Amino acid sequence: MPAVEKPKKKNGSRKTAAKAAKAPAGAQALSKVEAPVGEIARAVEPRGKYVYCIIRSKDALRFGPLGIGTDPADVHTINFKDIAAVVSDTPIEVHDPTRENVLAHERVNETVMRKFTVIPMSFGTVFKTREDIIELLRSAYDAVHDVLVKMQDKLEFGVKVLWDREVMIRLIEQQDEDVRRLKNEISGQKGSTYFARMQYGRLVDAALQQLSEKYVSDLFESLRDVAVASRANKPIGDKMIMNAAFLVSRDKETAFDQRIKAIGAKYDKLTFKYTGPWPPYNFVNIRLKLERATEK
Repeated sequence: MPAVEKPKKKNGSRKTAAKAAKAPAGAQALSKVEAPVGEIARAVEPRGKYVYCIIRSKDALRFGPLGIGTDPADVHTINFKDIAAVVSDTPIEVHDPTRENVLAHERVNETVMRKFTVIPMSFGTVFKTREDIIELLRSAYDAVHDVLVKMQDKLEFGVKVLWDREVMIRLIEQQDEDVRRLKNEISGQKGSTYFARMQYGRLVDAALQQLSEKYVSDLFESLRDVAVASRANKPIGDKMIMNAAFLVSRDKETAFDQRIKAIGAKYDKLTFKYTGPWPPYNFVNIRLKLERATEK
């Protein structure tokens, strides 16, 4: 049985001027409490809105303290008509893609997508104000609404396929008569084998390419009837021959999972890395025309 891996998901200060408010008659005098300078700086720190995703909802929703921050920020929605941005308050700054920050971003999206179809936003999307987000939702309403309808009850799964190049070369040598003959000639020659080795290398590379393309074609075809759509991304490294994303209906999730396991059993010389479910990152492409927040 080949390896079919499905990893578990992990989940200067600024001066400000303020008008003093008059205390109502009868109010008790409050004792003066001096706050440390650091706390004052934090209190006046400009705050923006970190956006995780967009969903369909007329209701204002709260998802709890799940968001980015040393103390997980409260996650809630900002609504416009029947769509909503899932956000949390955040300093207006560039968020480094640390493990903690990325996991927090994913954690929010994973929590929301349990009950809602989501349009995921890229990591580090920050707007200055609530009004900016409402303007985003207003200006992109038609496109966002259309995508949400098309993505309704659909999830993304990632499938990466790897092989051991040396194992594949031995397989080719067994199956390809020309490659096998040339290897034997090289082994039996006493003089220079430079040109023979060059020819052997070209034949092996061509056979590997052909074999890789056949595997990938067969795998896509095998998953066609349990997926709504698929996307082939560029493989990473020498061992990976397939790096794909599949859009799957919620009601086909079990069937897709079973098909992956069956394929893994059939192609026992390949290693499968299977992840998900994810928001449909590879199947959503909406250009946001409203400028995002930048730290000044």
